[in-house]
Amino acid sequence: MPEFKISAALEGHSDDVRAVAFPNPKAVFSASRDATVRLWKLVSNPPPTYDYNIVSHGSAFINALAYHPPTSEFPDGLVFSGGQDTIIEAKQPGKTSNDNADAMLLGHGHTVCALDVCPEGGWVVSGSWDSTARVWKLGKWESEAVLEGHQGSVWAVLAYDKDTIITGCADNIIRVFNTSGRLIRSIKDSRDVVRALCKLPPSNPTGAQFASASNDGIIRLFTLQGDLVAELHGHESFIYSLAVLPSGELVSSGEDRTVRVWNGTQCVQTITHPAISVWSVAACQENGDIVTGASDRVTRIFTRSSERQASAEITQQFEAAVKESAIPEQQVGKINKEKLPGPEFLQQKSGTKDGQVQMIREANGSVTAHTWSTALGKWESVGTVVDSVGSSGRKTEYLGQDYDYVFDVDVEDGKPPLKLPYNLSQNPYEAATKFIQDNELPMGYLDQVAQFIVQNTQGATLGLPAEGPATGGSDPWGTENRYRPGDATAAQSAPIPESRPKVLPQKSYLSIRTANLKIIARKLHELNDKLVSEGSKDLSLSPSELETVISLCNELETSNALKDSPAVEAGVNLLLKIATAWPAANRLPGLDLLRLFAAATPVTATADYNGKDLISKLQESGVFDPPVNVNNAMLSVRMLANLFETDAGRRLCIDRFDQIAGAVKSCLSNSGPSPNRNLTIAIATLYINIAVYSTSEGRQSSYWTGKWSVMLLPELTRILSKEKDSEAVYRSLVALGTILKEGGTEIMAVAKGSYDVPAILQTISNSGLGREPRIKSIIGEIKETGL
Repeated sequence: MPEFKISAALEGHSDDVRAVAFPNPKAVFSASRDATVRLWKLVSNPPPTYDYNIVSHGSAFINALAYHPPTSEFPDGLVFSGGQDTIIEAKQPGKTSNDNADAMLLGHGHTVCALDVCPEGGWVVSGSWDSTARVWKLGKWESEAVLEGHQGSVWAVLAYDKDTIITGCADNIIRVFNTSGRLIRSIKDSRDVVRALCKLPPSNPTGAQFASASNDGIIRLFTLQGDLVAELHGHESFIYSLAVLPSGELVSSGEDRTVRVWNGTQCVQTITHPAISVWSVAACQENGDIVTGASDRVTRIFTRSSERQASAEITQQFEAAVKESAIPEQQVGKINKEKLPGPEFLQQKSGTKDGQVQMIREANGSVTAHTWSTALGKWESVGTVVDSVGSSGRKTEYLGQDYDYVFDVDVEDGKPPLKLPYNLSQNPYEAATKFIQDNELPMGYLDQVAQFIVQNTQGATLGLPAEGPATGGSDPWGTENRYRPGDATAAQSAPIPESRPKVLPQKSYLSIRTANLKIIARKLHELNDKLVSEGSKDLSLSPSELETVISLCNELETSNALKDSPAVEAGVNLLLKIATAWPAANRLPGLDLLRLFAAATPVTATADYNGKDLISKLQESGVFDPPVNVNNAMLSVRMLANLFETDAGRRLCIDRFDQIAGAVKSCLSNSGPSPNRNLTIAIATLYINIAVYSTSEGRQSSYWTGKWSVMLLPELTRILSKEKDSEAVYRSLVALGTILKEGGTEIMAVAKGSYDVPAILQTISNSGLGREPRIKSIIGEIKETGL
């Protein structure tokens, strides 16, 4: 069998993608902790391109998803979703978040964490933290049976056939029920929390009938009679999801960053993701492709078909993101660097099985992780191992292990506090679950304990900052750096207060500065060496030029500003060469550094670039022209936004305002059928800065005629009319609100008459986005301007 390769990376969710479904080759469903269910439709191929619409927008985390195929009553089928609000929603896929659900299934007393459907029987089964599973008949929409007797959360449910249901529980027991709720048998061969179940085809070579997976990282194959047939070892942490391919192979995903493909009892492929948790995996039974949902907010499709593989650019981005990702040390255990082999090991030794992990001590003292690919016959880099650090940078020992934190938790008056150990690399909900189980506490404490962890580790981060083209960058307002369960690289923030401070008008310029300069510099080295080896010495940097850039990177690491010097002017010219003359797929490091230099020194805006200014040279490179390389365009727009950090940068942007406006408009309209979240957020940030200038410095400038505000209105309303991402919408609203609040009656009249802004705001208010407190609040502020 050929290996699975990346087919598409679907970006749009603003939080962990917790569940996925793959009903046919042209449609994928994803559910997220951002409270949305999205339907991704294939719009062109090759390369595969998808557009999405939001089918459902709830009020809390959505954890579970299932698709019921078409019936006479529901010719497009039904998508079922459930989560933290305890309600299971049934909805036809053609509907949007503004449409009413076809049914709301009420009965669970706690978070819904598992769903499955039985088309032959016409029913749905759900599992919950309330220690029950429930059977729901299509059309009746009431609980037909309650499957009781579980001593913990029902993490997994399997509609095995029209008469049989299997459940997996936090009490380590697998139970087989009939559809009326009668327990047929209990299977106690699992030695840890059961997290996933999957039906196996009759052709399975082991003779097993279903598979289970658990927190001990082991997949177990059983017969319906409860006989343990085989164990599959390979995962190194919790396994969250199982699926079966049309070929009969099994697919699994988990907390060790991987998806694994199993033929019988052998792992035949390991697909590493640039995320801590791969929460869910599903298979398309028509073409054998798979889809995954992960903690980095991305839904990814993988295929064995060369016809459905992603473009070379998407493939390169995915491979680079995996290679450059940070791996928490807790995930690989304690490492004695002195005993690790050097890079030569990778050339001299082969792996013994697919997915085998080998740590390598690099020349600079860092530790990198590599996995063995049996199909390719080589080791593949999957990231750099980083230490976890608590707020003090020191570890606390508890029961012989080191932790970032060991909390005292008072559960009952008069009794000594319980110890809650926690590492920043852990998922707080998983740490809370283990704490509750270890101390035999009610599962009802779960949310409280998890929130306790989140609030008491606020501001502490793990390893490398979540910044760069692969992750979409940091948010200067802190809204993107909120806690994301399962994403160890995200910082924490406190809950949103009920009373929100006024935002409008925005007075300060925003910049996007966070970056890992070591990774960028390393990538720059690597790509420059590649150009040299390919004979493109006219494009590559000389050793002295490369040293100039690296030296400036080192200076930038210790300060937000670069001191004016000949080296700085030489450096920005070298960066522009990389950003405009190198092959498009290799320009990211240059553009990323140019973005940082734009905020760090006015020289970026004033330097002579072979007789032309920075913006003209950038536009001449074609970065904004179709077909748009989205990451290159996104970093270019971030650089434009960062120019507003210096007086010289602001002057350049205002002098070239028409040029910038045309380029950004073209770039957004030509970036593909589905708006790219990161690009749109970058554009909205730039528009905020233009709005701030036009309503402050611009008023005293000879340029001020209201021109900028009038020109921003159509661009902002265009984004707000189409965009579904909450961060992009919020930033666009801040820019819009700033020019409306400060722009005077003329701007207000144009907004009402030519662009019908009140109707746009009402549409947003009526959508799921309107439920978000910050969006609701900013719309309220805009309406207070008299709009």
